[in-house]
Amino acid sequence: MRSLRYGFAALVLTFAMSVSAFAADRAKLQDFLEVTGFDVALESIRLSASSAPEMLGLQAEDFGTEWTRLTKDVFKTEVMHNLALDILERTLEDDMLTHAADFYATDLGQRLVQAENASHMKEDDALKHDSGEAIVAGLERLDSPRLDYLKRMNKASDSAGVSIRAIQEIQVRFLMAAAGAGIIELQLEEPDLRELLSSDEDVLKEEIAASALTGAAYTYQSFSDQEVLEYAKALENPKMRHVYDLMNAVQYEIMANRFEALARAMQSLQPSQEL
Repeated sequence: MRSLRYGFAALVLTFAMSVSAFAADRAKLQDFLEVTGFDVALESIRLSASSAPEMLGLQAEDFGTEWTRLTKDVFKTEVMHNLALDILERTLEDDMLTHAADFYATDLGQRLVQAENASHMKEDDALKHDSGEAIVAGLERLDSPRLDYLKRMNKASDSAGVSIRAIQEIQVRFLMAAAGAGIIELQLEEPDLRELLSSDEDVLKEEIAASALTGAAYTYQSFSDQEVLEYAKALENPKMRHVYDLMNAVQYEIMANRFEALARAMQSLQPSQEL
C-alpha cells in the first residue's frame, strides 16, 4: 500500500466517518492489511519518531539510550494494528476492501507491495531522497512520459488532498500535548499556532509534491513504464481512490495518536524548556 511519509511532517488528519452497515469483518481486514502492505506502512510509522524532538528544538540523542526504549514502547506494532482494525471495522465497506485486495493480490500488485514495503522500512531517507532526485533528473532530461505517470499515481493516492492539513494537524496536536506534559512552555494559543503553521502552506505544498515524486521514482524504479501506467490507472479508479482516502486518514490518525502518547511519555526523560 502506497504511503505518504515525509519524515515527521506528513502525518495526521483526524477524521470522522459514519459507521457503515456493510463494513468488513475483522478477519478479512487482517488479510487486507497484509495483502495490500498496509501492515508494513503502519509499522514504518515508528521510523518517523526520530524527528519528533526536532519539533521541540531538540535531538533524539539528547534523551540518551532511553529514547530507543521509549519509542519502541509507544510505537508497538500490535497497538497500531489494533487501532487500524478498530477504525476500519467500522468504516471500510466490504466491496471497497474486495476491490483493493483483488488488485494487490495479482502478480503486479504483489510485486508493487514488495517494493513499497522495502521502501517504507528503509531507514536511510537521505540515500532514498538522493537516488530519487537523480532518477527524476534523468527522466526530465529524457522528457520521459514516466514522470507524468508517477505524478498521476501520487495525485490519485491522495485524492482528498489531505497531506497539508495532516502536517498542520500533527504539529498542533504534538506541540499541545508536549506543552500539556510540561516538555515545553508554549507561548502561543492554539488558534495562533494554527495560523502560524498555515502561513507557509504554498511552500509546503511544493515540498510535498517534490518529495512524493522523488519517493515514487525511487520506489518504482524496477518497474516498466507500462507497469507504472497500469498502477496509475488502478489508483485512479473511484473505488481505489475511496480506499486510499480512508487509508490515509487512518494512518494519519494513528500517527497523531502515537505522537501525542510520545509527547506525554517524554515527560520522564526531558526537563521543561521554553519554546
